[in-house]
Amino acid sequence: MAVPLVRLASLDLIRGFVAVGRRMSITLAAQDLCLTQSAVSRQIAALEETLDLSLFHRGYRSIAFTPEGERLFRTADSAVQQLQEALEALTQGAARQPVTITASIGVAALWLLPRLGALQQRHPDIDLRVAATDKVLDLRAEGIDLAIRYASARSASPASIRLFDEAIVPVAHPSLRIAKLDAATLARHVLLEFDGPRRPMLRWADHLGALGLADARPRGVLRFNQYDQVVQAALAGRGLALGRHALVEPMLADGRLATIGKNGASRASGYAYFLDQADDVPRDDVRAVIDWICEECGAAAPGEPGLS
Repeated sequence: MAVPLVRLASLDLIRGFVAVGRRMSITLAAQDLCLTQSAVSRQIAALEETLDLSLFHRGYRSIAFTPEGERLFRTADSAVQQLQEALEALTQGAARQPVTITASIGVAALWLLPRLGALQQRHPDIDLRVAATDKVLDLRAEGIDLAIRYASARSASPASIRLFDEAIVPVAHPSLRIAKLDAATLARHVLLEFDGPRRPMLRWADHLGALGLADARPRGVLRFNQYDQVVQAALAGRGLALGRHALVEPMLADGRLATIGKNGASRASGYAYFLDQADDVPRDDVRAVIDWICEECGAAAPGEPGLS
């Protein structure tokens, strides 16, 4: 027999529980709910007291569901998700809803933002929200429509749209007049290094090793934790960078950057950029953004033949 409505736990307590369960972190759940960490902790404690059950095992900087907590979360998460979707459907007609797209900070800065003017010209009635982060976000849980993601073909979702492959090419400001990449060149110049998560062929050690220059010593190394900072440093003439070809191609085309010598030919990393969507059947404005992104990349949108 179902619990009577009068004895049902407060929706605020259930919402707090679901937020913690989705993140498995009280700190992150508090950020999602725009509450303090202590307020969310009190919500969980109040729900446990109401149910007279322990819902989480608390460890040092970690939490895990109890069997009862996991059972409740499966049902509560589904119910809250349905409620979120119903409220969205009821309210989206009252105010224009932006199309939200997430991408890494580097891709957002170097590929997406320079192209947004073209999107606005084509679709002036579409509002776009860009969530630039290097974290892989849960699209449905975060209310995000689209994501540009970097992955190997093997690990990408079968439903993902392949936008463009990644190729790495050494680049520098034309004023440096670098004719070739060899030990003597390296000794005279600083290498600009991406110091973020390890990416295939995006570290100078990997690239130089592939060229037989593993023992060469550069004049120095400048390290950056964001890839767009690497490119900005190269544009300022601070040294040699490894360019992600699809991201630096406009700068090569207009002469702001130049490839380095004959052995500056691009090298495939085995990775590519993919477009993921939250909904199998997106609303019309999201569909329009998908089509625009695919056109910009020369990729095939779902249901269309591949482009050569």
